[in-house]
Amino acid sequence: MALGGALLALSALGCRQDMHDQPRYEPMEANDFFEDGRASRPSVSGTVARGELRADAHFYQGKVGGELAEALPFPLTREVVERGQQRYDIYCSPCHGRVGDGKGTVAQRGFEDPPPTSYHIERLRTAPLGHFYDVITNGSGRMLSFNDRVKPRDRWAIASYIRALQVSQAVSMEELPQAVVAEIGAEGIR
Repeated sequence: MALGGALLALSALGCRQDMHDQPRYEPMEANDFFEDGRASRPSVSGTVARGELRADAHFYQGKVGGELAEALPFPLTREVVERGQQRYDIYCSPCHGRVGDGKGTVAQRGFEDPPPTSYHIERLRTAPLGHFYDVITNGSGRMLSFNDRVKPRDRWAIASYIRALQVSQAVSMEELPQAVVAEIGAEGIR
């Protein structure tokens, strides 16, 4: 019985199953079957993978006629701005601050030197909406691209929320409706 167990153990050691090396062709691996010697076949000219056709330059690049877009490529709704606020709070506020003043927690702790520019300077208040979409997509200065983390529709939502932040921070008390002024007066300015 002991001899049978020892033989079984020895045979198991000699029988190595290379499951990590499956009998298949890996991408870009050499292959004698095809004339060009490659296992991967080139894409057929003119084809686009499903869901990857990005012909709408306004939506995917933030540009109209080669210039930065002035408006959203879809209707502005409360839901779009609320989605933009949610995504902004996740991706942007750590550096840019909750109100877009460039004083986020990352900047306050000295990791951003110089800190991000405030959205409330004249240059950015007059910038087209496509500018913010473009910066989120491609990055700018020390800011890296968020192209791989934030979907195009959410980038537009963030851009619309940035515009809402700019408007909210530039409104004087005289321009506010009386109900809002009364509410602020009751709660005090925070």
